[in-house]
Amino acid sequence: MENKLTHTDENGQAKMVQVTDKAITRRCAGAEGYILITEDIAHAIRENTLKKGDVFSVARIAGIMAVKKTSDLIPLCHPLMVTGIQVDFALFGAGEKYDVPAIRAVCRVEMEGKTGVEMEALTGVNVSLLTIYDMCKALSKEMVMTDIRLLEKSGGKSGDYHI
Repeated sequence: MENKLTHTDENGQAKMVQVTDKAITRRCAGAEGYILITEDIAHAIRENTLKKGDVFSVARIAGIMAVKKTSDLIPLCHPLMVTGIQVDFALFGAGEKYDVPAIRAVCRVEMEGKTGVEMEALTGVNVSLLTIYDMCKALSKEMVMTDIRLLEKSGGKSGDYHI
């Protein structure tokens, strides 16, 4: 029986995927995630009164840094030379998306290369949300990160994916 898993060899041992012979193509991926917060946190973010500073600016930098370090965090990811990273946030009031206030983080990553950037986009979203948690935890620890997912990817042999 032929092994269909790309990150294991014929003996089931972990391996890094061989990409030497793959074509260089433009690769893009976008991911999103949410963090559910309290009214007090939402107010502090709107008014920019958190002691640790501007939440979205710091979380954006954290997300960008995380994208660039993805291969250091996820063992079988190839180190990539990304050419574009965008991290954006939207603050929702209670009832707009969830029963409580929430922040949506979106990370989009682009490059030209031999392998995709889905893991980089997902890592950027996760670290952005973790940074928001860290910056707001003094007000309340009642935060939940949720609905983290890939929104889209393009480029490569497997084709395009869009939600």
